[in-house]
Amino acid sequence: MSTRRATIADVAREAGVSPSTASVVFSGKTPVSDATRKRVLAAAAALGYTGPDPRAASLRLGRSGIVGVVFEEHLGTAFLDPVKTLMMDGLADAVAPMGAGLLLLRDRDSWSREGAAPSLTTAPLDAAVLIGCSGLLRESLDTVRARGIPVVVVEGDAGEGIPRIELDNREAQRQAASHLRMLGHTRVATVTLAPRSGWARGWLTSDDEGDITIEVTRDRLAGVRDVYPDAPAFAAAGSFIDEGLAAGRQVFADAATRPTAVVAQSDLLAAGVIRAAEEAGLRIPEDVSVTGFDGIVVDGLAPYELTTLVQPATEKGRAAGAAVAAMLRGEPAASIRFTCEFHEGNTTGPAPDELGR
Repeated sequence: MSTRRATIADVAREAGVSPSTASVVFSGKTPVSDATRKRVLAAAAALGYTGPDPRAASLRLGRSGIVGVVFEEHLGTAFLDPVKTLMMDGLADAVAPMGAGLLLLRDRDSWSREGAAPSLTTAPLDAAVLIGCSGLLRESLDTVRARGIPVVVVEGDAGEGIPRIELDNREAQRQAASHLRMLGHTRVATVTLAPRSGWARGWLTSDDEGDITIEVTRDRLAGVRDVYPDAPAFAAAGSFIDEGLAAGRQVFADAATRPTAVVAQSDLLAAGVIRAAEEAGLRIPEDVSVTGFDGIVVDGLAPYELTTLVQPATEKGRAAGAAVAAMLRGEPAASIRFTCEFHEGNTTGPAPDELGR
């Protein structure tokens, strides 16, 4: 029995049309009548033809149709953060018109039980997008450069000549801290994202702050420091509600030194801090104010509406995809810096001392 794969010519012959007509039915680039489309699709179904072989298209174009995406953290936790999901949606939308898809990769070569898993070294990539660029991702950058493929960095610094898609993290976080200052808060703490890969949650010392390798964490902390230079900082292990809860328990543990406001570096962390405040018998915002960062929908947060910085996560992903497309066309890709929008919710209010408490 022959195992030869049916071709578009076979389909055209079966349908009684020219190969070019059969081809445009699958490509959709030229209108055809409904009758012709139905005849061609019926012939294809009879022959078991499912469409053009993508490998042939790749050979013609000299491309794989794959854009590699590398995260700072493990893939199992990356998509627990809605910001990452929104960003990936935007990135996928942007590369789709050029016939490309996304391949999620670890930040270093890994091995499965069956053998080598796809990596930045082995996967057939047209371009790569690095989400953050510090620690192990610096090694990833070196790998990509050695392969000579275009690379874009989101929320990180890859050095001169590498397009960056970033936020005004320091300025935005400064705005939240300034809002608390205007409300009369002087005892303020901050709950940060992880300062470096492998961090286990805990208070940041001055030495720790000098060794922050994740740029988003460093810039947002600097924004708080611009307004509250001596604010104690507790660093979570990641952007999760449970991490915010654990951090909040530490922040509110001592009633004598308890802050009247907490600046959290993500909305998920802020939601956890609010839960910790409630556990401690504190009212939001009468006893303690809490700010977040991201502007996402956090399930179960009602009746609270976070005071937060709204970032354009989807647009960041689209911008990264547009930069990839430009470089693959041989055009320059500019770095883009997005601006966050301050949103005042009901989780911040005047400092308790100002209310005579």
